[in-house]
Amino acid sequence: MGTQHTYRVIVRGTWEGLTDEGRDRLLAEVEQHGLAAMQFTEEGTLTYDTVLKHFSFRYVVASDSADGDEMAAAIAEDRAETALAARGLGHGELRCSVTDMDTMKINYKGRRGPGAA
Repeated sequence: MGTQHTYRVIVRGTWEGLTDEGRDRLLAEVEQHGLAAMQFTEEGTLTYDTVLKHFSFRYVVASDSADGDEMAAAIAEDRAETALAARGLGHGELRCSVTDMDTMKINYKGRRGPGAA
């Protein structure tokens, strides 16, 4: 078993086949799922707007680094599908973008290296 890495995964999709009830529920909750709700969590944060065309989930996934980005994406996609199915919300194909937080280089602007004046 390799080292555990922490991944941030964004799962994006398009609403499809929403029922009137599902659409009404999403619109009633839209304020809770706007830009201010964009956080990476294990449970996932769902964001969308009143147009009800696109949505995204943001997840934090811990996974074996040997499994790479692909496993983190698969885990997040499964979590998103489960969350949508539990709420009875239809969707199209899901796409994922993954960032390995343990290998990400942080560029601190304005910091000077050792010995700089």
